[in-house]
Amino acid sequence: MPVIDPIADMFTRIRNAVRVQAPVVEMPASKQKVAIAKLLRDEGFISSFETKDLGTPLQKMRIVLKYGPKGEQVIQGIKRGSRPGLRLYRSTKKLPRVYGGLGISILSTSRGLMTDRQAKKDNLGGEIVGFVW
Repeated sequence: MPVIDPIADMFTRIRNAVRVQAPVVEMPASKQKVAIAKLLRDEGFISSFETKDLGTPLQKMRIVLKYGPKGEQVIQGIKRGSRPGLRLYRSTKKLPRVYGGLGISILSTSRGLMTDRQAKKDNLGGEIVGFVW
């Protein structure tokens, strides 16, 4: 069965894996999912990720999740922002703060995917892809 919203599927797989404290989660890969995984790795929400057969119909991505020293979750929550039925666009001045500044918003801008902090620094607005805290 085809997935209507692949980004929401990615976030749901991560959310479910974190809840059961799974060490890794696998999912179909795409360029946008790889870009989101890079942002999550750079911001310290996941340990690492790897892709297999990128550019083929069998492309997969494996994300290694990150937990604290006592097994506490690093990703407390992950939520889809803009979705196919309701697109969310924000200018630089109206970008939302996530969890009092401890979380991030992932934005799709004219310069690619970036966090809300980077978008404010570059004075860019865009479509809000999701929130992570």
